[in-house]
Amino acid sequence: MTLTNNPGGAQPPFEPARDALISELLDEMTSWSPRERMLAFRSWLKGSLSLIHLHVLTVLEADGALPMSRLADTLDVSVASTTGIIGRMEERGLVERSHGAADRRVVLVRPTAAGIAIFRDMTAHRRQQLATLFERLTHDELTALLTGLRAMRNARIALHVEKAKEGLVAVTVRRTPNDHAGAGADDAATPTSTGNDE
Repeated sequence: MTLTNNPGGAQPPFEPARDALISELLDEMTSWSPRERMLAFRSWLKGSLSLIHLHVLTVLEADGALPMSRLADTLDVSVASTTGIIGRMEERGLVERSHGAADRRVVLVRPTAAGIAIFRDMTAHRRQQLATLFERLTHDELTALLTGLRAMRNARIALHVEKAKEGLVAVTVRRTPNDHAGAGADDAATPTSTGNDE
């Protein structure tokens, strides 16, 4: 029998290799069964909102009002197709078009209050579902999860800053709505970026 140097005589816990640990984390974070995916799509498409409409609203939320031509480039479709998409969204009150102040020939597209509310409702629904899951975790598990998620956010910020220094992305670091007054800068910042971001 081999004795250990631990004062209590207990064997140290097994620690998997870093690569294996990362692989297991990726499995846990990216596992998405077809049934879960189907339910998510049904939730997103509630009210017959198509994925292309969600894409448009996401782009406009991230970049603000855009000229029709630039929106077409971002969506990787023709201006004619974009005009049709925006027309249908405008009929549903999700977006609105206006002429640019500097150049009246430029048609700008921006989300309406109803369009912005789509993501607010989706976020509220997601928070409700997550809260139901969190109720099943112990206090220690919740604390560990929060620590890990904050570490991931800090790592993401650092990665975006590194890319910004290399000129790969443009980064604006802003505080998140739920940050508390005592949080440090790293804990309370969320990067937003444009460019060739991964």
